[in-house]
Amino acid sequence: MLAVQLAALLGGDSGNAGEGAEEALALLDGFDDALVHGLARLADERADAVTALAAAFAATPLGDRLAEAADAVVSGSITQEHLTALAGGRVALSGAVHDSLLESLDTALGRERADWPPAPDGPGTAGGAAAQPAGHVLGGVRSWLRELAITGWRGVDHDLVSAADQVIEALLAAPDLRRLAVLLDGFAAELRASCPIGSAEHLPVRRWADLWTRALLLSQDGVLTGEPRPAATVSGRLLVLGVDVHEHGTAVQFQVHAVLEPADGGGSRLVRTSVTVAKVDTIVGTALWKLPQRHKVLLAALADRRSVEITDMPLLDSGDLVWDDDRAFVSKPADPLATARLCLPGALAPAVPPLDRVPVRIAEPVLVEGYKVTKDGSFDLDGAVLAVDAERLPDCGPLTSKLVAASSACVGLVRWDGGRWTLQPLAVQAKVKREAVVVATGDWALGPTDPKAAKAEAKAADAVTVLRERAGRLLRR
Repeated sequence: MLAVQLAALLGGDSGNAGEGAEEALALLDGFDDALVHGLARLADERADAVTALAAAFAATPLGDRLAEAADAVVSGSITQEHLTALAGGRVALSGAVHDSLLESLDTALGRERADWPPAPDGPGTAGGAAAQPAGHVLGGVRSWLRELAITGWRGVDHDLVSAADQVIEALLAAPDLRRLAVLLDGFAAELRASCPIGSAEHLPVRRWADLWTRALLLSQDGVLTGEPRPAATVSGRLLVLGVDVHEHGTAVQFQVHAVLEPADGGGSRLVRTSVTVAKVDTIVGTALWKLPQRHKVLLAALADRRSVEITDMPLLDSGDLVWDDDRAFVSKPADPLATARLCLPGALAPAVPPLDRVPVRIAEPVLVEGYKVTKDGSFDLDGAVLAVDAERLPDCGPLTSKLVAASSACVGLVRWDGGRWTLQPLAVQAKVKREAVVVATGDWALGPTDPKAAKAEAKAADAVTVLRERAGRLLRR
């Protein structure tokens, strides 16, 4: 990434999301504050915030429905339909800010982006034989989310959180609802870990409101819409840029960012592919790589820094490859920084699914080089300062904040969080003992190469082995 590109993005009002963005974010803050204290006891100021959210849509097709919902909620009549309408308004407002930010980023990078295709005619993907049981389970989800909204985060206790356990168990049993199940499971786990919430000094207000909104919209009957649809099957060469590790107490996802060079000679495009596995909170650090062992091709590509040849692999509208090891094999060496230098500038970026249009979900791969590292760890590129989010560096890899500070080039994800642009490193080029080396977050995908980390991993791996053995015994009974 050149300094002039960063200047266009960061110059002037850093993190500026465009005209009207501050007002839109203030409306979100007001509504989210109402969720903190509960919709059942709205003080005048919070009642005004709910009304103001609806008023922002007065000139749109949503105006009448949102106004009716806001009036009903303020008067104490809180139905599922009213909450769904307000959640729709909230996600639309958040999506407008997201679109403005992403447009600014794409303009600064000179990056082209695909358009989101129109929704197909006909019933949603949740129809068919599974529609009735799915509808019953989804009704339970909506009921629990309604109780959360009425009670507010400050009123949540262990009994209210535990009420979700049966619903989550039913969701996990339905493959089509697995994404919603993981979302709800993680959300409930965060609430449980924070209890008693009433006395907590600080709350992740925006995050919990985002999770509540997404869960409520995904739980509507027949709306597995927010789910990206298969656009095609693709073949070609996959050049890995890096892996982003999303870790939670009950699950971990390895999301690989890459450039796809189609076998048919078409233009290259930015893609992602993710593998997710369930876990317990005692499995952490390098032991995480023990969990996705059935994805050996992907792990080998990360650890050995090699390209991957894929054949007829499903590609979703969102730019996500549905990973299948049987349709892939490891190929030639591919350095992530070389890939970024040669392939990123002309790669087509994917469209963003409607329910993913949230500012905090922006994560665009870039190459940054020729910078100076400031005292606080930020990158200074000819006066354009980009904050480095070292807290996102995963514990399961060798990339550390110290290596990032000693680096001269970095492949990372540009994000927008807390009102500013930040960079999450995925791979860096740095000098170690006077020798230039490349270090990436996925280097230990096949096990740590550092002796100290290997020793610690050997102890932690025992937990994985024991848990698998115990699970096997339970299944055999």
